[in-house]
Amino acid sequence: MPGDFNIEKLKIREVVENWVLWRDSADWERFASVWHPDGWMTATWFQGPAHDFIEVSREGFEKGVNILHFLGGWTCEIVANRAISQTKMTILQRAPLDGTPVDVTCIGRFYDFFEKRQERWAIVRRQPIYEKDRLDPVDPAAVVQLDHEFLLSFPEGYRHLAYLQAKNGFKIKGDLPGLRGTAVEKLYSEGKGWLAGSVKPGDNCHVLISV
Repeated sequence: MPGDFNIEKLKIREVVENWVLWRDSADWERFASVWHPDGWMTATWFQGPAHDFIEVSREGFEKGVNILHFLGGWTCEIVANRAISQTKMTILQRAPLDGTPVDVTCIGRFYDFFEKRQERWAIVRRQPIYEKDRLDPVDPAAVVQLDHEFLLSFPEGYRHLAYLQAKNGFKIKGDLPGLRGTAVEKLYSEGKGWLAGSVKPGDNCHVLISV
């Protein structure tokens, strides 16, 4: 019934909201609950099991890494016990760049593979889509000099985010989905496959269905 269907969507949206609130507030125990045990996370600086992502996020938070998130519009497609959720989001990171504090703002979408197991919706795979970004000094009077050759070595959608993270010691993945291109088209195809019953939610992750 439509009413029941809307309730399922609300449950999924709540998980999406909880991901951001619990991760950014360092509520690691509850943050773990938004994932299924075999969940998979991809970010510019991390690709792997969700439980490992939780631990490295905790370690980074304790060392002062400042990465926050803000959510916007949302849509979701549900087929039986599976769903694809898309949420407009902004990633905000503050860090020093050659000694000058800067902010990077990256706009994109969270593209989430959901599954309902034992009456609980949770994330099986999260893949951000990086659409565009910018870098600004925290002090408007400060002048930041960028290595443009190094900057242009990163994909357009997360170029400044990757630059800042690489300068701060992160290893950056270079072929993540953007607004256009083969990577995002492949992701959309994997999403359709997930709703149609594929064994795993994409070729680039090791998550398998739990039955």
